[in-house]
Amino acid sequence: MSEVIAIEGGYKLNGTVRISGAKNATVALIPAAVLSDGPVEIFGVPEISDVEALAILLEELKCEVEVDGEHIKIDPTHMEDIPLVSDAVNKLRASYYFMGALLGKYKRVKIKMPGGCYLGPRPIDLHLKGFEALGAKITYEDDTYLLEAEELIGTQIYLDFASVGATINIMLAAVRAKGKTVIENAAKEPEIIDVANLLTKMGAKIRGVGTDSITIEGVDHLNGTFHEIIPDRIEAGTFLIIAAAAGEKVIIQNIIPQHLEALISKLKEMGVKMDVVGDSIVIFGSQENLHPVDIKTQTYPGFATDLQQPLTTLLTQAQGESHVKETIYVERFKHCAELNKMGAQIEVGEASSDIHGATSLHGARVQATDLRCGAALVIAGLIAEGKTEITNVIILIVDMIIFHKLITLGAHISRYEIDDE
Repeated sequence: MSEVIAIEGGYKLNGTVRISGAKNATVALIPAAVLSDGPVEIFGVPEISDVEALAILLEELKCEVEVDGEHIKIDPTHMEDIPLVSDAVNKLRASYYFMGALLGKYKRVKIKMPGGCYLGPRPIDLHLKGFEALGAKITYEDDTYLLEAEELIGTQIYLDFASVGATINIMLAAVRAKGKTVIENAAKEPEIIDVANLLTKMGAKIRGVGTDSITIEGVDHLNGTFHEIIPDRIEAGTFLIIAAAAGEKVIIQNIIPQHLEALISKLKEMGVKMDVVGDSIVIFGSQENLHPVDIKTQTYPGFATDLQQPLTTLLTQAQGESHVKETIYVERFKHCAELNKMGAQIEVGEASSDIHGATSLHGARVQATDLRCGAALVIAGLIAEGKTEITNVIILIVDMIIFHKLITLGAHISRYEIDDE
């Protein structure tokens, strides 16, 4: 037996939805807290499985952890330098942020190779090169990294690619290094700014975050503090697309429109009607007379790779041919074959796809090959005729909160077991 998510299509969504705290910020903020010498409290934490996995790792390090809904308190006062080699490390890729945090605090860390969804090669070479530039020696054996340094010394580091993970990880190590570190060609994502804001509240000296050059003056100690996470721009973008595809009138609250300018621009180009009011966006959905658009994913502030799969579903309803070019994760097209099972007409090329619209979608049994593929299939299920069953539900568990929000908007979604035969 295996579980499926089932969606009855054709029901228009109405109502108000509030966006949770940023997942990609949360999974970096929690490891960053271990750099403190006192308790750190973080508010607006999304209720996702990654938080539970990170809490397990913190407890392995002998930190005191309290999770209460959207609030987490982390007290590293009595933490110990313990190797992170349990299976919990393999459950999420973001466990690699403990590399930078523990290297910064103890000048030594032993950790298993991080896990996560497979989206093609996502090497951590840039992270490791940054640690080496700061003075760490790195060995790798039996799927485990050992990073050691007598002392971390600030230096100038140029990233060959503006990687979010590498920018944050190097920043985590550098805040406790001796002297000045400059990260050139740094990523500019809002989640990086959020992590830097937490570190600054803790006493770190960081300048230039949000530009391509970040300067960090190392300090000896960091203090406990309070912090509220920014809204999740990917969840917000997903709901903008959902509302455009299946909504009648949907109000999306707790959103920072500036974080989604690339998507908002494309939705307007498609002919989606919306009103931006402060930290809320009202979408007046309609699948009629949508225009095709071309999308090219890029690092922030360009079009987010995490939104190209969900938007592809909406593009199947546009009148004409749309083109998607993926420059971040070039294998992020497994959703196309699944959408084609539902009646879409999508041709996949080299790191690209052509969507021929408009096509009527019908319910089918499809597989979520990764999290964002699952989001694309959920949107397809909402607008398809009949019932859609999405298998490989374990991929989607981290986004169950989205399903609960969809139900409040009027979506007909259920979860049950089916016979594998």
